[in-house]
Amino acid sequence: MITIYHNPRCSKSREGLAYLEDKKVEVDVIKYLDEPISKETLKHLIALLNIKPIELVRTKEAEWADYKNQQLSDDAIIEAMVKHPKLIERPIVVNGNKAVIARPFSKIEDIL
Repeated sequence: MITIYHNPRCSKSREGLAYLEDKKVEVDVIKYLDEPISKETLKHLIALLNIKPIELVRTKEAEWADYKNQQLSDDAIIEAMVKHPKLIERPIVVNGNKAVIARPFSKIEDIL
């Protein structure tokens, strides 16, 4: 089963979900603004994505203003995303032990 970490207010996230629905794959939709992501889950997603935590941060969000001029450890960056899930780049699509940030949504093909 494919999992998408989804924000319905985000056009890119809606495009990713629509793409999966068009492919007729079974999708588990996690609305991460409503269902907070734990620190452990976020660490797991970052490992699957094979990126540094800062690469998952939406640095233009207002919530990042308090953090942007600080030297933050990876753990502190993850804590910031747990506290402010709006900071998490979206959508994240997971298929087993593979994951992508589906921007553009066509990146989903890489893990199907």
